[in-house]
Amino acid sequence: MTDQEWHEKLSEEEYRILREKGTEPPHSGKYNTHFEDGKYHCKGCGALLFDSTSKFESNCGWPSFDSSVEGAIEYKKDSSFGMMRVEILCSNCGGHIGHIFDDGPTETGKRYCVNSLSINFKNQDS
Repeated sequence: MTDQEWHEKLSEEEYRILREKGTEPPHSGKYNTHFEDGKYHCKGCGALLFDSTSKFESNCGWPSFDSSVEGAIEYKKDSSFGMMRVEILCSNCGGHIGHIFDDGPTETGKRYCVNSLSINFKNQDS
């Protein structure tokens, strides 16, 4: 999609996060404490990214998952703001989803720290 098409499809805040690598304020996202059964999709393109079975309460202020759908996420080194992190992007459209850390409490040891504005939820019944 062109930059203009992204602007037309996404809200200003969604655009800032997905296309400009922004971050929503902690504890502000609607999926932070959301624990229904279903699937989480990229808000930019609709690609399946996460299953609710991988979601856990991290108390970090953003939705957290311990794994992603195979092949759904691209990983990129991110040295912005003087930190060394690994950015997670939608493999389908390149949208910024968040970052991944090696401090997760489950057997994977991973914490996919995700912006609520970068994803949509679909419950098991839809």
